[in-house]
Amino acid sequence: MEDTGIIALYWQRDERAIAETDSKYGSLCRRIAMNILRCFSDSEECVSDTYLKAWDTMPPQRPESLKAYLGRIVRNFSISRYRALHAQKRYAGAEVLLSELGECVSAPETASRQAEAGELTALIEAWLGTLDEEARALFLRRYWYGDGVGELAGELGVRPNALTKRLGRLREGLRRYLESEGVAV
Repeated sequence: MEDTGIIALYWQRDERAIAETDSKYGSLCRRIAMNILRCFSDSEECVSDTYLKAWDTMPPQRPESLKAYLGRIVRNFSISRYRALHAQKRYAGAEVLLSELGECVSAPETASRQAEAGELTALIEAWLGTLDEEARALFLRRYWYGDGVGELAGELGVRPNALTKRLGRLREGLRRYLESEGVAV
């Protein structure tokens, strides 16, 4: 079913919307959650929470991209759950992703910073637009979808160390771009 049809089911309050969402985007949502949490049961709970949030927010929301909308929701739930589960511990997984990007972008902590986060999002999108397709896909797969360096290196046919350096150059490029736009990093 097309996204517009699925969204229409949400607006009609038809429970088939959940089944159609799971059929079309369930594997993507599970992949995002698993890449962050590394735990099947926690990932499934985040996916279920994502479907509930979609049900509760449509209407009034009518997302232009259902895939991006669901991806953002499941990613936010997964990161929140990860932080709650590991509040006093340091683990790999999401902690590595967040620490790598922390060099470039700090998380919004206050209401005023949340307003700035919208501007920051626009700047990051503009920066992504300057990258070639492969670099953009690499950055998104690593830092949005949470794909592992080893997995990405295998797909690209490079050594993990070489890919780690490339990702570092991408992060440095983002940092420099943000600084040139007046963002304090």
